[in-house]
Amino acid sequence: MKNTTLFVGLDVHKDSISVAVFEDTAREPRFTNTIRNELGAVRQLFGRLKKDGEVYAAYEAGSCGFVVHRWLKAMGIDCEVIAPSLIPVRTGDRVKTDRRDAEKLARLLRAGELTAIRVPTEDEEVLRDLVRCREDAREDSRRDKHRLMKFLLRHGHVYDQGRHWTEVHWRWLRAQRLEQPKAQDVFLDYLARLEGTLSHVKLLDARIARAAEEPAYQPRIARLRCLRGVDTLIAVTLVAEICDFNRFEHPRQLMAFVGLVPSEHSSGGSRRTGGITKAGNGHVRKMLVEASWQYRHPPRKSPTIKARWRGQPEDVVAHAYKAQDRLHRRFFRLTSRGKPSQVAVIAVARELCGFIWAVARTAA
Repeated sequence: MKNTTLFVGLDVHKDSISVAVFEDTAREPRFTNTIRNELGAVRQLFGRLKKDGEVYAAYEAGSCGFVVHRWLKAMGIDCEVIAPSLIPVRTGDRVKTDRRDAEKLARLLRAGELTAIRVPTEDEEVLRDLVRCREDAREDSRRDKHRLMKFLLRHGHVYDQGRHWTEVHWRWLRAQRLEQPKAQDVFLDYLARLEGTLSHVKLLDARIARAAEEPAYQPRIARLRCLRGVDTLIAVTLVAEICDFNRFEHPRQLMAFVGLVPSEHSSGGSRRTGGITKAGNGHVRKMLVEASWQYRHPPRKSPTIKARWRGQPEDVVAHAYKAQDRLHRRFFRLTSRGKPSQVAVIAVARELCGFIWAVARTAA
Protein backbone atom coordinates (compact mmCIF):
# COMPACT_ATOMS: atom_id res chain seq x y z
CA MET A 1 0.00 0.00 0.00
CA LYS A 2 3.00 2.31 0.40
CA ASN A 3 3.22 2.88 -3.36
CA THR A 4 -0.43 3.83 -3.74
CA THR A 5 -1.32 7.24 -5.11
CA LEU A 6 -4.41 8.74 -3.51
CA PHE A 7 -6.57 11.49 -4.97
CA VAL A 8 -8.69 13.35 -2.42
CA GLY A 9 -11.67 15.55 -3.27
CA LEU A 10 -12.80 17.99 -0.59
CA ASP A 11 -16.12 19.82 -0.43
CA VAL A 12 -15.31 22.52 2.12
CA HIS A 13 -17.99 24.25 4.21
CA LYS A 14 -17.89 26.46 7.28
CA ASP A 15 -18.34 23.63 9.80
CA SER A 16 -17.62 20.46 7.82
CA ILE A 17 -15.58 18.99 4.98
CA SER A 18 -16.90 16.15 2.84
CA VAL A 19 -14.04 13.87 1.77
CA ALA A 20 -13.78 11.35 -1.07
CA VAL A 21 -10.60 9.32 -1.61
CA PHE A 22 -9.80 7.47 -4.85
CA GLU A 23 -6.84 5.24 -5.58
CA ASP A 24 -5.03 5.74 -8.86
CA THR A 25 -6.86 2.97 -10.77
CA ALA A 26 -10.04 2.30 -8.77
CA ARG A 27 -13.47 2.95 -10.24
CA GLU A 28 -15.13 3.43 -6.86
CA PRO A 29 -13.95 5.62 -3.97
CA ARG A 30 -11.73 4.01 -1.39
CA PHE A 31 -13.86 5.73 1.21
CA THR A 32 -16.03 8.79 1.76
CA ASN A 33 -16.45 10.63 5.00
CA THR A 34 -17.36 13.96 6.58
CA ILE A 35 -15.03 15.60 9.07
CA ARG A 36 -15.05 18.82 11.07
CA ASN A 37 -13.53 21.85 9.39
CA GLU A 38 -10.78 22.24 11.94
CA LEU A 39 -7.04 21.76 11.93
CA GLY A 40 -7.01 18.73 14.23
CA ALA A 41 -9.48 16.73 12.12
CA VAL A 42 -7.65 17.56 8.88
CA ARG A 43 -4.29 16.58 10.35
CA GLN A 44 -5.66 13.29 11.65
CA LEU A 45 -7.21 12.33 8.30
CA PHE A 46 -4.28 13.26 6.07
CA GLY A 47 -1.73 11.92 8.51
CA ARG A 48 -3.44 8.54 8.11
CA LEU A 49 -3.58 8.85 4.31
CA LYS A 50 0.10 9.79 4.00
CA LYS A 51 1.05 6.44 5.50
CA ASP A 52 -0.46 4.67 2.47
CA GLY A 53 1.32 6.59 -0.26
CA GLU A 54 1.48 9.89 -2.14
CA VAL A 55 -1.55 12.14 -1.60
CA TYR A 56 -3.01 14.79 -3.92
CA ALA A 57 -5.98 16.91 -2.82
CA ALA A 58 -8.25 19.51 -4.36
CA TYR A 59 -11.19 21.70 -3.36
CA GLU A 60 -13.16 24.53 -4.93
CA ALA A 61 -12.29 28.16 -4.30
CA GLY A 62 -15.03 29.74 -2.24
CA SER A 63 -15.99 31.70 0.83
CA CYS A 64 -13.84 29.55 3.14
CA GLY A 65 -10.71 30.96 1.54
CA PHE A 66 -7.32 29.28 1.52
CA VAL A 67 -7.04 28.11 5.13
CA VAL A 68 -7.39 24.41 4.31
CA HIS A 69 -4.83 24.76 1.51
CA ARG A 70 -2.31 26.25 3.93
CA TRP A 71 -2.96 23.52 6.51
CA LEU A 72 -2.28 20.84 3.92
CA LYS A 73 0.74 22.62 2.48
CA ALA A 74 2.27 22.78 5.97
CA MET A 75 1.80 18.99 6.17
CA GLY A 76 3.58 18.48 2.85
CA ILE A 77 0.37 17.60 0.97
CA ASP A 78 0.02 18.71 -2.64
CA CYS A 79 -3.32 20.59 -2.61
CA GLU A 80 -4.89 22.54 -5.47
CA VAL A 81 -7.62 25.15 -5.15
CA ILE A 82 -9.88 24.87 -8.18
CA ALA A 83 -11.65 27.57 -10.18
CA PRO A 84 -15.36 26.64 -9.79
CA SER A 85 -16.43 28.10 -13.13
CA LEU A 86 -13.96 25.86 -14.99
CA ILE A 87 -15.04 22.53 -13.46
CA PRO A 88 -16.54 20.30 -16.20
CA VAL A 89 -20.30 19.78 -15.81
CA ARG A 90 -22.37 16.89 -17.17
CA THR A 91 -25.69 18.24 -18.44
CA GLY A 92 -27.61 15.11 -17.44
CA ASP A 93 -26.44 15.11 -13.83
CA ARG A 94 -29.36 16.42 -11.76
CA VAL A 95 -28.29 15.20 -8.32
CA LYS A 96 -26.00 17.36 -6.22
CA THR A 97 -24.79 16.45 -2.74
CA ASP A 98 -21.63 17.25 -0.80
CA ARG A 99 -20.45 13.64 -1.11
CA ARG A 100 -21.00 13.57 -4.89
CA ASP A 101 -19.22 16.91 -5.25
CA ALA A 102 -16.20 15.54 -3.36
CA GLU A 103 -16.18 12.39 -5.50
CA LYS A 104 -16.41 14.45 -8.67
CA LEU A 105 -13.42 16.57 -7.66
CA ALA A 106 -11.35 13.50 -6.83
CA ARG A 107 -12.15 11.83 -10.18
CA LEU A 108 -11.38 14.99 -12.18
CA LEU A 109 -8.19 15.57 -10.21
CA ARG A 110 -7.04 12.06 -11.08
CA ALA A 111 -7.89 12.66 -14.75
CA GLY A 112 -6.05 15.98 -14.82
CA GLU A 113 -9.20 17.85 -15.88
CA LEU A 114 -9.19 20.56 -13.19
CA THR A 115 -7.94 24.14 -13.54
CA ALA A 116 -6.18 25.37 -10.41
CA ILE A 117 -5.96 29.00 -9.37
CA ARG A 118 -2.85 30.67 -8.01
CA VAL A 119 -3.16 30.77 -4.23
CA PRO A 120 -1.92 34.11 -2.86
CA THR A 121 0.48 34.31 0.02
CA GLU A 122 -0.89 35.57 3.33
CA ASP A 123 0.67 39.01 2.72
CA GLU A 124 -0.83 39.15 -0.78
CA GLU A 125 -4.23 38.14 0.56
CA VAL A 126 -4.15 40.87 3.19
CA LEU A 127 -3.34 43.49 0.54
CA ARG A 128 -6.19 42.12 -1.61
CA ASP A 129 -8.58 42.38 1.35
CA LEU A 130 -7.54 46.01 1.88
CA VAL A 131 -8.22 46.90 -1.75
CA ARG A 132 -11.58 45.13 -1.76
CA CYS A 133 -12.53 46.82 1.52
CA ARG A 134 -11.92 50.16 -0.19
CA GLU A 135 -14.04 49.07 -3.14
CA ASP A 136 -16.88 48.14 -0.77
CA ALA A 137 -16.59 51.47 1.05
CA ARG A 138 -16.73 53.32 -2.27
CA GLU A 139 -19.87 51.42 -3.20
CA ASP A 140 -21.39 52.27 0.19
CA SER A 141 -20.70 55.97 -0.38
CA ARG A 142 -22.34 55.82 -3.81
CA ARG A 143 -25.47 54.27 -2.31
CA ASP A 144 -25.51 56.80 0.53
CA LYS A 145 -25.34 59.64 -2.01
CA HIS A 146 -28.32 58.21 -3.88
CA ARG A 147 -30.35 57.77 -0.68
CA LEU A 148 -29.66 61.33 0.44
CA MET A 149 -30.50 62.97 -2.89
CA LYS A 150 -33.64 60.88 -3.40
CA PHE A 151 -34.82 61.75 0.10
CA LEU A 152 -34.39 65.46 -0.61
CA LEU A 153 -36.14 65.06 -3.97
CA ARG A 154 -39.15 63.47 -2.28
CA HIS A 155 -39.38 66.54 -0.03
CA GLY A 156 -39.09 69.02 -2.88
CA HIS A 157 -35.45 70.07 -2.32
CA VAL A 158 -33.78 70.04 -5.74
CA TYR A 159 -30.27 71.28 -6.47
CA ASP A 160 -30.10 73.07 -9.85
CA GLN A 161 -26.94 75.15 -9.53
CA GLY A 162 -24.53 72.87 -11.37
CA ARG A 163 -22.81 69.56 -10.82
CA HIS A 164 -23.36 67.47 -7.71
CA TRP A 165 -20.72 66.85 -5.02
CA THR A 166 -18.76 70.03 -5.64
CA GLU A 167 -17.92 72.43 -2.77
CA VAL A 168 -20.92 74.56 -3.75
CA HIS A 169 -23.18 71.51 -3.67
CA TRP A 170 -21.90 70.49 -0.24
CA ARG A 171 -22.58 73.99 1.12
CA TRP A 172 -26.10 73.75 -0.29
CA LEU A 173 -26.63 70.35 1.33
CA ARG A 174 -25.53 71.47 4.76
CA ALA A 175 -27.79 74.52 4.55
CA GLN A 176 -30.98 72.50 3.92
CA ARG A 177 -33.72 72.66 6.56
CA LEU A 178 -36.90 70.58 6.44
CA GLU A 179 -40.11 71.77 8.05
CA GLN A 180 -40.97 68.54 9.87
CA PRO A 181 -38.61 67.81 12.80
CA LYS A 182 -38.68 64.07 12.10
CA ALA A 183 -37.83 64.67 8.44
CA GLN A 184 -34.97 66.94 9.48
CA ASP A 185 -33.65 64.20 11.79
CA VAL A 186 -33.75 61.68 8.94
CA PHE A 187 -31.94 64.14 6.65
CA LEU A 188 -29.19 64.69 9.21
CA ASP A 189 -28.84 60.91 9.66
CA TYR A 190 -28.42 60.41 5.91
CA LEU A 191 -25.93 63.28 5.73
CA ALA A 192 -23.89 62.03 8.69
CA ARG A 193 -23.81 58.52 7.24
CA LEU A 194 -22.54 59.84 3.90
CA GLU A 195 -19.86 61.95 5.53
CA GLY A 196 -18.81 58.92 7.56
CA THR A 197 -18.48 56.62 4.55
CA LEU A 198 -16.54 59.26 2.60
CA SER A 199 -14.17 59.67 5.56
CA HIS A 200 -13.76 55.88 5.60
CA VAL A 201 -12.83 55.91 1.90
CA LYS A 202 -10.16 58.56 2.57
CA LEU A 203 -8.78 56.52 5.46
CA LEU A 204 -8.54 53.42 3.26
CA ASP A 205 -6.90 55.45 0.48
CA ALA A 206 -4.21 56.52 2.96
CA ARG A 207 -3.66 52.89 4.03
CA ILE A 208 -3.37 51.78 0.41
CA ALA A 209 -0.88 54.57 -0.30
CA ARG A 210 1.27 53.36 2.63
CA ALA A 211 1.04 49.77 1.41
CA ALA A 212 2.21 50.90 -2.04
CA GLU A 213 5.49 52.08 -0.49
CA GLU A 214 6.35 48.69 0.99
CA PRO A 215 9.54 47.25 -0.58
CA ALA A 216 7.77 44.09 -1.74
CA TYR A 217 5.36 46.07 -3.93
CA GLN A 218 6.91 49.49 -4.59
CA PRO A 219 9.02 48.71 -7.72
CA ARG A 220 6.16 47.09 -9.62
CA ILE A 221 3.60 49.71 -8.55
CA ALA A 222 5.95 52.55 -9.54
CA ARG A 223 6.33 51.08 -13.04
CA LEU A 224 2.61 50.54 -13.45
CA ARG A 225 1.96 54.16 -12.46
CA CYS A 226 3.95 55.26 -15.51
CA LEU A 227 0.90 54.32 -17.60
CA ARG A 228 -1.78 56.95 -18.08
CA GLY A 229 -4.89 56.25 -16.01
CA VAL A 230 -3.06 53.85 -13.69
CA ASP A 231 -2.59 55.75 -10.43
CA THR A 232 -1.84 54.30 -7.00
CA LEU A 233 -5.24 52.71 -6.34
CA ILE A 234 -5.44 50.95 -9.72
CA ALA A 235 -1.79 49.89 -9.60
CA VAL A 236 -2.19 48.40 -6.12
CA THR A 237 -5.38 46.64 -7.23
CA LEU A 238 -3.57 45.08 -10.18
CA VAL A 239 -0.70 43.88 -7.98
CA ALA A 240 -3.03 42.60 -5.25
CA GLU A 241 -5.40 40.74 -7.57
CA ILE A 242 -2.96 39.38 -10.16
CA CYS A 243 0.04 38.95 -7.82
CA ASP A 244 2.44 37.23 -10.22
CA PHE A 245 2.41 38.64 -13.76
CA ASN A 246 5.11 36.18 -14.85
CA ARG A 247 2.66 33.27 -14.76
CA PHE A 248 1.18 34.66 -18.00
CA GLU A 249 3.48 33.71 -20.85
CA HIS A 250 1.63 35.95 -23.32
CA PRO A 251 -0.49 39.10 -22.82
CA ARG A 252 -3.48 37.34 -24.38
CA GLN A 253 -3.51 35.05 -21.35
CA LEU A 254 -3.84 38.07 -19.06
CA MET A 255 -6.61 39.47 -21.27
CA ALA A 256 -8.49 36.19 -20.94
CA PHE A 257 -7.85 36.08 -17.19
CA VAL A 258 -9.72 39.36 -16.69
CA GLY A 259 -12.49 38.48 -19.15
CA LEU A 260 -11.74 41.09 -21.82
CA VAL A 261 -11.54 38.72 -24.81
CA PRO A 262 -14.54 38.26 -27.14
CA SER A 263 -16.79 35.27 -26.61
CA GLU A 264 -17.05 32.86 -29.53
CA HIS A 265 -19.47 30.20 -30.75
CA SER A 266 -18.15 28.48 -33.85
CA SER A 267 -19.18 25.21 -35.44
CA GLY A 268 -18.38 23.71 -38.81
CA GLY A 269 -17.81 26.52 -41.28
CA SER A 270 -19.55 29.21 -39.22
CA ARG A 271 -17.78 31.48 -36.76
CA ARG A 272 -19.68 33.83 -34.47
CA THR A 273 -18.14 36.16 -31.92
CA GLY A 274 -19.98 38.11 -29.25
CA GLY A 275 -19.30 40.43 -26.36
CA ILE A 276 -16.46 39.96 -23.93
CA THR A 277 -16.55 36.84 -21.79
CA LYS A 278 -16.50 38.70 -18.44
CA ALA A 279 -14.84 35.60 -17.03
CA GLY A 280 -12.16 35.71 -14.38
CA ASN A 281 -11.30 38.62 -12.12
CA GLY A 282 -14.02 41.28 -12.23
CA HIS A 283 -12.16 43.60 -9.82
CA VAL A 284 -9.26 43.97 -12.26
CA ARG A 285 -11.59 44.28 -15.26
CA LYS A 286 -13.48 47.14 -13.60
CA MET A 287 -10.26 49.02 -12.85
CA LEU A 288 -8.89 48.52 -16.37
CA VAL A 289 -12.06 49.91 -17.95
CA GLU A 290 -11.93 52.88 -15.58
CA ALA A 291 -8.30 53.57 -16.50
CA SER A 292 -9.00 53.19 -20.23
CA TRP A 293 -11.32 56.20 -20.33
CA GLN A 294 -8.19 58.37 -19.97
CA TYR A 295 -7.05 57.33 -23.44
CA ARG A 296 -9.83 59.25 -25.15
CA HIS A 297 -7.53 62.27 -24.69
CA PRO A 298 -4.56 62.87 -27.06
CA PRO A 299 -1.08 61.85 -25.88
CA ARG A 300 0.46 64.38 -23.52
CA LYS A 301 3.46 64.55 -21.21
CA SER A 302 1.67 66.29 -18.37
CA PRO A 303 3.49 67.38 -15.19
CA THR A 304 1.72 64.59 -13.28
CA ILE A 305 2.88 61.94 -15.73
CA LYS A 306 6.41 63.33 -15.80
CA ALA A 307 6.54 63.13 -12.01
CA ARG A 308 5.56 59.43 -12.17
CA TRP A 309 8.20 58.80 -14.83
CA ARG A 310 10.98 60.32 -12.78
CA GLY A 311 13.52 57.70 -11.74
CA GLN A 312 11.98 54.91 -13.84
CA PRO A 313 13.85 52.95 -16.56
CA GLU A 314 13.88 54.55 -20.00
CA ASP A 315 12.30 51.53 -21.67
CA VAL A 316 9.36 51.63 -19.24
CA VAL A 317 8.84 55.37 -19.88
CA ALA A 318 9.00 54.82 -23.65
CA HIS A 319 6.54 51.95 -23.36
CA ALA A 320 4.14 54.09 -21.32
CA TYR A 321 4.18 56.93 -23.88
CA LYS A 322 3.75 54.44 -26.71
CA ALA A 323 0.62 53.22 -24.89
CA GLN A 324 -0.75 56.78 -24.83
CA ASP A 325 -0.27 57.17 -28.56
CA ARG A 326 -1.48 53.72 -29.64
CA LEU A 327 -4.50 53.50 -27.34
CA HIS A 328 -5.70 57.02 -28.14
CA ARG A 329 -5.53 56.24 -31.87
CA ARG A 330 -7.40 52.99 -31.17
CA PHE A 331 -10.17 54.82 -29.31
CA PHE A 332 -10.42 57.57 -31.96
CA ARG A 333 -10.44 55.09 -34.86
CA LEU A 334 -13.28 53.05 -33.35
CA THR A 335 -15.45 56.02 -32.39
CA SER A 336 -14.93 57.67 -35.77
CA ARG A 337 -16.37 54.52 -37.38
CA GLY A 338 -19.53 54.96 -35.32
CA LYS A 339 -18.73 52.57 -32.49
CA PRO A 340 -20.19 53.67 -29.13
CA SER A 341 -17.57 55.01 -26.77
CA GLN A 342 -18.41 52.23 -24.30
CA VAL A 343 -17.47 49.63 -26.92
CA ALA A 344 -14.30 51.51 -27.87
CA VAL A 345 -13.12 51.75 -24.28
CA ILE A 346 -13.48 47.98 -23.83
CA ALA A 347 -11.21 47.46 -26.84
CA VAL A 348 -8.75 49.93 -25.34
CA ALA A 349 -8.88 48.11 -21.99
CA ARG A 350 -8.02 44.85 -23.75
CA GLU A 351 -4.94 46.39 -25.37
CA LEU A 352 -4.02 48.16 -22.14
CA CYS A 353 -3.69 44.66 -20.62
CA GLY A 354 -0.81 44.03 -23.01
CA PHE A 355 1.06 47.16 -21.94
CA ILE A 356 0.46 46.36 -18.26
CA TRP A 357 1.77 42.83 -18.81
CA ALA A 358 4.96 44.15 -20.39
CA VAL A 359 5.57 46.88 -17.80
CA ALA A 360 4.83 44.72 -14.75
CA ARG A 361 7.12 41.89 -15.87
CA THR A 362 10.08 44.27 -16.08
CA ALA A 363 9.89 44.72 -12.29
CA ALA A 364 9.98 40.98 -11.56
